[in-house]
Parts: sequence; structure tokens; C-alpha cells
Amino acid sequence: MNPSTAALANSANPRASKIGAVLRVTSGNFLEQFDFFLFGFYATYISKVFFPASSEFASLMLTFAVFGAGFLMRPLGAIVLGAYIDEVGRRKGLIVTLSIMASGTILIACVPGYATIGMLAPGLVLLGRLLQGFSAGAELGGVSVYLAEMATPGRKGFYTSWQSASQQVAIVVAAALGYALNSWMTADEIGAWGWRIPFFIGCAIIPFLFFLRRSLQETDEFKARRHHPKAREVFKTMLQNWRTVLTGMLLVAMTTTTFYLITVYTPTFGRTVLKLTTADSLVVTLCVGISNFVWLPIGGALSDRIGRRPILIAITVLAILTSYPALSWLAALPSLGRMLIVLLWFSFFFGMYNGAMVAALTEVMPVNVRVAGFSLAFSLATALFGGFTPAVSTYLIQATGDKAAPGYWMSFAAVCGLAATLALYRRGGAAERSETAI
Repeated sequence: MNPSTAALANSANPRASKIGAVLRVTSGNFLEQFDFFLFGFYATYISKVFFPASSEFASLMLTFAVFGAGFLMRPLGAIVLGAYIDEVGRRKGLIVTLSIMASGTILIACVPGYATIGMLAPGLVLLGRLLQGFSAGAELGGVSVYLAEMATPGRKGFYTSWQSASQQVAIVVAAALGYALNSWMTADEIGAWGWRIPFFIGCAIIPFLFFLRRSLQETDEFKARRHHPKAREVFKTMLQNWRTVLTGMLLVAMTTTTFYLITVYTPTFGRTVLKLTTADSLVVTLCVGISNFVWLPIGGALSDRIGRRPILIAITVLAILTSYPALSWLAALPSLGRMLIVLLWFSFFFGMYNGAMVAALTEVMPVNVRVAGFSLAFSLATALFGGFTPAVSTYLIQATGDKAAPGYWMSFAAVCGLAATLALYRRGGAAERSETAI
């Protein structure tokens, strides 16, 4: 289809065109979260294959440290790739991020174990995680900004919520695959080679994702902009707005910590800490993914009607007051029912908060560096808070002997989110002015 024909089709059916654009731009988010979740879910198996140590705790800590190392690359990816996307356009940049992400995925899926190639095995797994982290640093920001720029006036929160909603589909698919493998294979078979099957499935869908991304159109807002800043200008503008970036990082801390606690860490928490079955953990994770998918667009749409600030404040206060008590109630008498109730409560936090937060973050960033600024704030939060949530949770439980200790970490992240909200939406603040302008 040539550009004039595509434009005619788009003008004839704008609603279908927007739905198609949302599906195409969020496809890469599916792959990103699919692989991230698989790494967390199969952490116990990966630890034995690539990071054998004297104890299960040591192996898990090494595995989660490598998982977290990928997040340390996100700020670098946000700066380098984010500046590239702000300069060349959303479409070209998002194809590049998908290419790098796919390379890391294939590498992790195919690396032989420690018993076969020795220290080279964990080194290659680390390289795969670093590639994934580097690409993810700008992927999320690029997708969020694309959705914000194509949104119908007054519905920015609803549109940007689909960035994260697409990731929840990946969680549901990954959990369903895990449940199927657990039913069809023995634990020894999964530990020996079965855990690789979902990773290979992720590799198999990469060509389809490239097909979707290649047909993506550039946003009208970006094309209408007369000046597209070079990388040096992007870096200079971000330095001038460092307070906004750091405050944005604290705003994201709440959402990224909650997300990785209720998705990536849940299977390991259920099996190794609460001593529930693998099937129980998978059922809870699947339900959490569905719940997230439902609450995210609700949170985004509600923030379009009543504003971002009331939702952000209400959810952070609830999280501060109830995170540790909820986990204590679960740890006192672990069961599938209690774990489901607590994790769905946390899912409500995540969906409502993130639905409002993503739109808020796109609004406070300077227009010319919107992707780089958004990506850097989000990546710093993920690197310092969310990405290391499994490792921090594992350490806190080991150090305190308290199975509910991850609640302290979640409450701390909620305090950061509340402080950032109050700072960004102070009277006459940048966020308040942006919100009234949508």
C-alpha cells in the first residue's frame, strides 16, 4: 500500500487506524515483558543451570543480580536511544530498539549451561540481559510518547495506558505456558531443558513483531515539528531539566516496584518462601496479569476525567498503609486464596496508579526531548527500584527472617511516589499546568 492509499484508508476509518497503530506500537512491549517475566519465573532453574553455588540462596541472589544488571543498562539506553528517537522519529527508533531486544532474547535462549561451557555461560547470559536492558531503556518511553502524541484530545491517559496493558498480555501468555509445561513435564525435565521452551517461543514470534513495526506510521505531531534536536541538544536540554527527570524517577518508583513484585517475583516468592506449589504461583500470576490489564485503562480513563493528581495521591497513601499488613496476613497462613487476594489488591494499586502516571510523565517532559526525558526517568526508577525488587525482597527476608519484609520495600517506593506527586503538582507546578492543558 503506497502512502497516499494508506492516508486515504486512515481518513476513511480513523478509529480502526488508531486501534491498528496501538497494536503495532505496543507489540515490542509484549516481547520485552514476555522475556523479563520468563527470566524471573524460571529463576530457580536458571540459577542451577548458569549460576551453581554452595546454597540455593546464593544461586538465587546471583541470578537476580544478573536480572537486575539488565536494568542498570536502561538509563544508558534511555539517553542514547532516546535521543536517537527524538532526532530521527518514533517509527525508525522503535524498529532499532526491537532489533536489539531480539538479539538479547535469542542469546539467552540458546546459551549452553555452566556444565557445558563453564564461566562463559553466565557471561553470555549477562550479555543478553544487558542488551535487553539497553533496548528497553528507550522502548517503553518511545511507545508511551507515541501513544500520547497520537491520542484523541482529552483521552491521553486512556491511550498511554495501553503501553503497560500490552505487557500484561505477555504475563498472561507466559504464565499460561508455564502452567502447561508444569502439567505436561516433570520437574526434572523442566529443570534440564523444558524451561527453555517459552524462550524459544519468544524467539519464534520475533519476525511477526518486525512485520507489525515496519508498517507503523510516524506521528503527526512529530512530523509537524519544524526542529528535530540533535543528540547534543537533547543531552543539554535534559541537563537543564534534571530536577524534572529526578522527580519523574521518584514518581515511577511506586509503579515499577509494585509491578516487579507482583509479577516477576511472585512465582519465586510463592514457591521458595510461602512453600506453595508451582501451579498455585502460576494461577496467581495469571490472574494478576488479567487484573492489571483491566485496571490500567480504567486508571488512565479516570485520570482523564478527574485529573492525575487525585489518583496518584490516593493510591500511594493506600500502599503506604496496607502493603506490609497485607503481606503479614498472607505470611501468617499461606494459601492460594490468601495469596490471590493480596496480589490482586496490589494489582489494583499498580493498574490505577500506572494508568495515571504514564500520562503524567509524558506531560511534564520538555516536548523536544520527550522520549529521552521520559525514558531516562523511567529507566532510573527501574534500575534503582523495580529491577532489583526480587533481589532486595530475597535479601530482606533472609536478613530479617520476616516473610512479609518485601512490604517495607513496597511502602518505601510508595513514599517516593507520593513525594514526587506533591512536588510535581505543587501549586503552579509544571505538571499542574500540563494537566489543565490536555
